[in-house]
This record gives sequence, C-alpha cells and structure tokens, in this order.
Amino acid sequence: MSQKTYHITSSAQWQDAQILGEYQPKGFAQSQFIHLSYGHQLLTVAHRFYADQNGLVILVIDSSRIKDGLIEENLEGGIELYPHFYGVLPINAVIEAIALPCNTDGGFDLPVELNI
Repeated sequence: MSQKTYHITSSAQWQDAQILGEYQPKGFAQSQFIHLSYGHQLLTVAHRFYADQNGLVILVIDSSRIKDGLIEENLEGGIELYPHFYGVLPINAVIEAIALPCNTDGGFDLPVELNI
C-alpha cells in the first residue's frame, strides 16, 4: 500500500487543475514547491493557514507517484518535518479530492471519508 500525503486547496483551484492536467498552488512560481501534510498534520495546517475559509478541498495524493520530488523538511526552524513536493503536481497523483467544510467557529474537523 502506498503512503498518502495531503494538500489543502480551494475547490476553484482544484477544478482549474483538472482542466490543465496539473496543479500549482498560488505562490508556486516563487517557492517552487507544494506544501503537503501527513494525515496527523492536516488539522494543524487547516487551522493555521485556512481558518474561516470556505470552499476548500483536501487532495489525497499517492506519494509513490511523486516520490522523485518529495522531500521531508521544516523550513521554519521547527522540529516536525513536513513533506514538500518540488515540482508541478500531476493530476494522476491525486487519488481523491474531499470537501473540507469550515465549521461555524472558523475551525475544521477531519472529514470521515479520509479514514485516518
């Protein structure tokens, strides 16, 4: 079974990516990588960077399809390592897109569909 990583983005960006056949988040041209998370990191990332935002999806990524550009690192000087993908994400690496609704308090709960 392959290792899964996750990326939070807007539904609109995901829809655009499906038309283009590849995904690049805003800011990719500058950073040259895509911030990913492991399952246990998803809520921390959602609350830190996406609080009070609606229209989000979690992209479930089969890491074996992007292993050549995948690096674990912490660029902010912390201890916990996060996966970063140095490249444009091919659509075929995304095995599922799951809605991430925002709660009335601006926070999030992991969707039950994730099974993590």
